[in-house]
Amino acid sequence: MYLLQLLVSGLGIGAVYALVALGFVMIYRAANVVNFAQGQLAMVGAYIMVVALLTLKLPLPLAFLVVLAGMAVFGVIFELGVYYPLRNQYWLPVVISTIGASILLENVSLDVFGPQSINLPPVFKAATFHLGGLLVSSQYVAILGVLAILVVFQYAILDRSLLGKQMEATAQDQTTARLLGIPVNRMIAITFAYAAILGGLAGALVGPIYFVQPTLGASIALKAFAASIVGGFGNTVGAIIGGLFIGVAETLGAAYISVPYKDAYAFVILVLFLFLRPQGIFGEKIGEKA
Repeated sequence: MYLLQLLVSGLGIGAVYALVALGFVMIYRAANVVNFAQGQLAMVGAYIMVVALLTLKLPLPLAFLVVLAGMAVFGVIFELGVYYPLRNQYWLPVVISTIGASILLENVSLDVFGPQSINLPPVFKAATFHLGGLLVSSQYVAILGVLAILVVFQYAILDRSLLGKQMEATAQDQTTARLLGIPVNRMIAITFAYAAILGGLAGALVGPIYFVQPTLGASIALKAFAASIVGGFGNTVGAIIGGLFIGVAETLGAAYISVPYKDAYAFVILVLFLFLRPQGIFGEKIGEKA
């Protein structure tokens, strides 16, 4: 029974990593760059939730809508300010730009909100509830529920609609997509907005578990990046499975091995995958000609 409770907790925190990892993958596929500020977008979402819930005193459903809208707008602004000016450059300047943006966002949040930690109220009034013989955290259930909804949305909308096909075409080949009349810049902006929403939701949902602070995004981003590598970088299903896997491994490691080394387990797994299966669980092995 204790093991089942650990698995539920691990899946819950793994769902947070999966949401941020999905953001990594979506931007990589659309723009062919790694957005190292994805974790800080989760931190921004958490602070928007703080303002909506604790400062403006909005009801929880409306606060979540504010997070969704705010992060969509922020994602477009981020794309215009960080990616768009360097879109025709080599990938390295864009990556450096995202690293600079992550540092800027962290320091701006530190200046605006201060270094103190802020605890968000949980989604449900009851912190835990009984499910059979399990004592389950309601917040973890909420996180898993949001991930499930987004998986359905990903399949039904992004994988089946015309918009989804245009985004997929842009991700595969921007030049060909332009020749077919697809507005590539608009598709990339939409992708950044969606990735920002994913990150913001992760931050808003993890706020009641981890205290909201300027360094919140950094710890989540590192594990989410490890999850995207483990799942197979560039694969959306792999990002979800990798995030859940990292979350469960981290929780079980803390329970059965050592709590102080909890944050290290994700990177041990990452190193093992890089040695034994560098393409990840769902990645395809690619050979290069000499």
